[in-house]
Amino acid sequence: MSIPENTEVEPGVAADLFGNRIELAREFTNALATHGEEYGLIGPLELPRLWTRHVLNCAIVAPLLREGTVGDIGSGAGLPGLILAIARPEIHFTLIEPMERRVKWLNDQVRSLKLDNVTVLRDRAEDVRLAEGFDQLTARAVSAFSKLIPMCAPLVVPGGEFILMKGINAAKEIDAAEKQIRRFKLRDVSVVELGEGVLPETTRVIRAIVS
Repeated sequence: MSIPENTEVEPGVAADLFGNRIELAREFTNALATHGEEYGLIGPLELPRLWTRHVLNCAIVAPLLREGTVGDIGSGAGLPGLILAIARPEIHFTLIEPMERRVKWLNDQVRSLKLDNVTVLRDRAEDVRLAEGFDQLTARAVSAFSKLIPMCAPLVVPGGEFILMKGINAAKEIDAAEKQIRRFKLRDVSVVELGEGVLPETTRVIRAIVS
């Protein structure tokens, strides 16, 4: 596999975050660098920061997950779903993505990486029907918190948790979602910052329990 020359060199902290799963993380990152633009998953400007801004930005979230089932909404390139599935092989992930081209990419990566803890589901979050809800649900750069709540709350078991990756305005998104938080009876809604002193930029996560 010929990797574009301007792809970011793997940071030393990557091996610490992935442990004995680092080779799978490298394989995925190399595939994303090589084919990501072709699939419309990333732009060329992302290659020089592919590890730090995307892969490790997702991997730092892995300790927040507990054993059980996790749904990942709008999986796209597999960020964070595939990265978390690599980092936490004991957890089963369902990657939910509506676009056919991206679903093909996700399925190809699941086969190539031999991830037996991943299911890919082609659907929109609001159209998904489950026999049983997820224990936790993740999403990254999908939509505002106020819009995610009605889409995602029905997909989580009572007592289940949102782990939603957000940007610098995460706290403002919580304020703007006040009505939806009350309507869907979310509790313990908070912003957690991860990776300080480990990554160049911290990762912000909105956590919330679905009653």
